Amino acid sequence: MDFEKKLNRLEKIVEEMEAGDLSLDKSLKIFEEGIKLSRECHEQLDQAEQKVQTLLEVSADGSAVTEDFEETEEQ
Repeated sequence: MDFEKKLNRLEKIVEEMEAGDLSLDKSLKIFEEGIKLSRECHEQLDQAEQKVQTLLEVSADGSAVTEDFEETEEQ
């Protein structure tokens, strides 16, 4: 399942739980599903953050000079 689908499912889980119409068993089941999806989304975001780079300049040979997102964020 891709990130957006996981996020949409998490939103539906929150809506279902906030409605308060679920049995205890159903609440526990979708809560566990929500925790699993939340962890998977967090892992995907961590991986994406590691890939994000900020373009600083173009070198003389035409290649991009970049640095990791985290390094730029701290400046």
